[in-house]
Amino acid sequence: PVFDAFSRQSTLSALAKGLGLQDPRLAQSMYIFKQPEIGGEVKCHQDGTYIRTEPNNCLGLWIALEDATEDNGCLWGIPGGHKGPNVPRSLFVREGTGTKTVMLDDRPFAETHKIPLPAPKGTVLAFGGLFPHMSCANRSTKSRHAYTLHIIDGVAKYPADNWLQRPTDMPFQGF
Repeated sequence: PVFDAFSRQSTLSALAKGLGLQDPRLAQSMYIFKQPEIGGEVKCHQDGTYIRTEPNNCLGLWIALEDATEDNGCLWGIPGGHKGPNVPRSLFVREGTGTKTVMLDDRPFAETHKIPLPAPKGTVLAFGGLFPHMSCANRSTKSRHAYTLHIIDGVAKYPADNWLQRPTDMPFQGF
């Protein structure tokens, strides 16, 4: 109930609408923590690989619950990396009872162009599903906790081969 109430704040709905979603619906939430000195790396990826709509309109909201710095594993992004075809470079899809990754473009991300996205506690980073981003391991003595929401537009098609599926009696809900 605490996470549900936080995730459905009217300010977050207004933000999603302000960024172009007509009917914002929560697809996924994640509490992400990087413990001091052991918090792991997250490799460069696009959220649209995992949360796919047609047309592509996945929106990620990354909320810093603690200061996120270069030392403790803040996000890094590749400016302009979202430009090009309106599809992610790979798709994580259901296949039978399992999943598989389908490569659409196997060129590596231009990680030499990545920039840090430090975020003081309370900051919300908003980015589209095609924006390449990553985070380094936490080698500092301070933790880095964040909460992420992935939001889709209810007017878009949600393909049946997406790995993340809801039962028909439990559709993605709005705010």
